[in-house]
Amino acid sequence: MQGRLAVAAAMWEIVAGRPLALSSQALADHRRKRTFRDLSQTQDPCDAAKARPAARDIAATWARILLAALVVGAVLAFSGGFGAGGRGIVSRLAYWLVVVAAGATLGVLIGVYILPRRWFDSQPWLAWGAIVLALWAPMTGLVALVNAIANQRPLALNYVWQFAPSTLATTAAMTALAFLVRRRDPVETHAAAKDAPPPKFLERLPAKLAGASLWAVEAEDHYLRLHTSLGQDLILMRLGDAIDELEGIEGARTHRSWWVARAAVRGVERDDGRATLVLEGGAEAPVSRAYAKILRAAGWF
Repeated sequence: MQGRLAVAAAMWEIVAGRPLALSSQALADHRRKRTFRDLSQTQDPCDAAKARPAARDIAATWARILLAALVVGAVLAFSGGFGAGGRGIVSRLAYWLVVVAAGATLGVLIGVYILPRRWFDSQPWLAWGAIVLALWAPMTGLVALVNAIANQRPLALNYVWQFAPSTLATTAAMTALAFLVRRRDPVETHAAAKDAPPPKFLERLPAKLAGASLWAVEAEDHYLRLHTSLGQDLILMRLGDAIDELEGIEGARTHRSWWVARAAVRGVERDDGRATLVLEGGAEAPVSRAYAKILRAAGWF
C-alpha cells in the first residue's frame, strides 16, 4: 500500500485539481521501502511528468526561442552570412529559416526530455554544452543535406564534414541566445495590494495548516515541504509552479530548493562565505551564490 503512495498522490492532483497532503511519516516510510536501485531504474509515470515543466511552459519557451532564432535566421539570410551570399534572397531565407527552426525545436526537446532539470538552475554551462554537443551531429547532417540538394552534390562524408566547424560555432551561439530568452522561474515574489485576493498557493495548504502563516517552501524530490506557523506538511508540486502562485507574499527564492517569506527571516548566519537564513520556528534556509547577489541588492542581508 505504501509503495503506491506517490502514484496515488499524483492521480489525486490530476482528478481533484489540487495536491494531496502527505504526512511526513508516511512519506518517510514510503522512501525507506524503495532502494536506491529502485529509484534509479524505475520511476512512476506521474512523478516523471511532474519533473518536467507544464505543457504551457514548454510551449511558451519554444515560442520565445523559435522567434529569436527566426529573427537571427532572417538577418543571416539578408546578410548572406556563412558563404550563402551567392544564392538568391528567397533561397537564402528559406535555407536559414528551416535550419534555425529545426535547431530551435530539437534543442527545446533535448532540454525538456533528456537533460536533468536541475542543470538549468545550478549548472547552466553544463546544460548549454550538453545541448550544443547533442545538436552538433544532427544539425551538421541537416546543413550538409540541404546544401547537397541545393548544389546537386553527392552526400559524401568529406562533404558533410566540411560543414562541421561552422555548424558547431552557429549551434553554440544560437544555444546561448536560447538560454538568454528562455522562460525562467521567478526569483522574487511581491506583497499584494491591500484589496487583492490572497495568493492562490494558500488554497493548496492542507486542512491542518489552513489559516497558517507560510514561512518557507522547501523542495524535496517531487514534493514540497511547507514550513508554517502551524507546523509542516508535504504536498506534491513543483517549486517553480509554486512560486508563480506565491505572488502576493513578499519573498524570494534563496536556493534552487527553497522559497522564503521575507517576514519569516529572523537572522542571517555566515559560514565559509555562504549565508544561511534563520527563520521563524528554527528552520534554516540556505542561500546559494546564484541568488545571493539578488537578495543582497534587495536588502535581505
